[in-house]
Amino acid sequence: MSDKKQNEKCHVYLDGKAIGVVKSGARFADEIRKNRRTGLVSGEVNVAYMKKLNEVHINADRGRARRPYIIVEDGVSKLTPEIKEKIKSKEIDFNYLLRKGIIEYLDAEEEENVNAALTEDAIDDRTTHLEIDPAAMFGFTFSSSVFQEYNSVGRHPISSNFIKQSQGLYAINFNNRYDPRAYLLFYPQMPMVNSTTYRTLKLNRHPSGQNMIIALSTYFGYNMKDALVINRAAIDRGLGRSVFYRTYGDEERRYPGGQQDRFKVPPATTEGYLGEHAYAMLSEDGIIEPEMEIRENGVMIGKVSPPRFLEEQTSFGVGEEKSRDNSVTLRAGEEGTIDSVLVSETPGATKIVKVRVRNIKIPEVGDKFASRHGQKGVIALIVPPEDMPFTKDGVVPDILLNPLSLPSRMTFGHMLETLGAKAGALSGKQFDGTAFSGNGRDRVDNYGALLEQHGFDKFGDEFLYDGRTGKKFDSSIFTGIVYFNRLLHMVSTKLQVRSRGPVQILTHQPTEGKPRKGGLKFGEMERDALVGYGASLLLKDRMLEQSDKADIWICKDCGDVGYFDHIKNVPVCPADGTNNLERVEISYAFKLLLDEIKSLHILPRVRLHSE
Repeated sequence: MSDKKQNEKCHVYLDGKAIGVVKSGARFADEIRKNRRTGLVSGEVNVAYMKKLNEVHINADRGRARRPYIIVEDGVSKLTPEIKEKIKSKEIDFNYLLRKGIIEYLDAEEEENVNAALTEDAIDDRTTHLEIDPAAMFGFTFSSSVFQEYNSVGRHPISSNFIKQSQGLYAINFNNRYDPRAYLLFYPQMPMVNSTTYRTLKLNRHPSGQNMIIALSTYFGYNMKDALVINRAAIDRGLGRSVFYRTYGDEERRYPGGQQDRFKVPPATTEGYLGEHAYAMLSEDGIIEPEMEIRENGVMIGKVSPPRFLEEQTSFGVGEEKSRDNSVTLRAGEEGTIDSVLVSETPGATKIVKVRVRNIKIPEVGDKFASRHGQKGVIALIVPPEDMPFTKDGVVPDILLNPLSLPSRMTFGHMLETLGAKAGALSGKQFDGTAFSGNGRDRVDNYGALLEQHGFDKFGDEFLYDGRTGKKFDSSIFTGIVYFNRLLHMVSTKLQVRSRGPVQILTHQPTEGKPRKGGLKFGEMERDALVGYGASLLLKDRMLEQSDKADIWICKDCGDVGYFDHIKNVPVCPADGTNNLERVEISYAFKLLLDEIKSLHILPRVRLHSE
């Protein structure tokens, strides 16, 4: 820092507002820290001295992410062995450590002034704080995984995302809840290898995966890249089986003028009546019964609403009471069973109905699975058990994982878990896989010794036999157990198809998205591919015939867009009133462009060339 900068007075900011100046920002920040540790200043206050800016920032506002650190003074941790013993004997608690200035919470800004050590052995003269645990630098999701320090850093955010997307036992009272969407795994298990965070937060009460036997082996090319080959017998026994809940709801709303919605079976005179068959599953009160099978567009809640506009007066001057159908139907592309029905009242004393639909999801080709190390894959083949490879003991792997998927991604934690979980299953133990909690070489030796005690190879390799021929494979195959998650990405919830269907009002092009009965988008890059191949007829079919083909009339004289007069049975040009027009096939989006250009007071002309 320059001498000029040092001689300047240091500005102090409280929650972003300037409150004054001090001579030395560093000494001022240290003074606040001392007062905070003695209790004169609230422990909620954080202070940071920005050396480059020569500013002190004091933060005491809400919403800051803060972490606890052990305070280090004169190269010695304030969390002494005597205090640790008192904590173990429960003489003192965590709040006592905060009050006595042994532990303090720091926010992101104050962390800039900190020199923190991971372990007590790493403390030197410059150290100001000590991590409570080396794994404390990770968040909740990431810490619930194991052996992450052995994985490539690029896998870390990926594995965290997959843990969040996994299906499991999200709530014990799921039967009493009406969540908009919920995924529930039928047979969730505790992992054979877990972490301190997993045990501390008792995440075994909300398990989100299953221990699956895996073998690192190819299978006739079906598990190329990340694809998985899975055992049909394992699926039949419940591996990865889950249920998907979706809740539909509606209420009897009140409108100005005293009109109100009504739950009932809509009468045939209702506007938008769907036909007698559509309401066949409804009870007398217009609500479907539990345990009834329902398919897409099936009516679950019958409801009639007042018309959107005032009805016309009849010849006798009496308003005829009309109503329109406003029933709740099942989404397009879905089916299931009515799980439960709730009838209640809102705080505004209007009747409310919620219907929960249940759909069992059995793993099928295309469903996504992932380990806690970011090793994802979709099922490519479901193989009968008699065709799967097996060990000398008759154990058939649940999943065949491509061996090439591990070294390129450097997920060595995945391999360590495979070995540790296998040793744990044989010895009846659960192992700790918390990050930075042990040496990898020692772990491999410990797991290997346990495997050798039970007659297995110390590195987890086994000789497998071909299920089709019965012959023994030439090389040994790495086999073990990995905790796999079934993710919420399932083929049955994403499958969409259409031939004809609704179109957008503005562009006359097909709608987009599964809920709107739309098709898959044929975009610019797909168009470029067809142009590159010279497939002009296919390009015309996709982008004109099956999209927004429109017939319009173009004036041969002035080039303006005309119209067809059905009374006189002749085309008319609005610009010059002539009948000399030609019918042309174009994309409606082009006609829309011409109209938008006209709105800018520019008159576009279309020139026609005769053949």
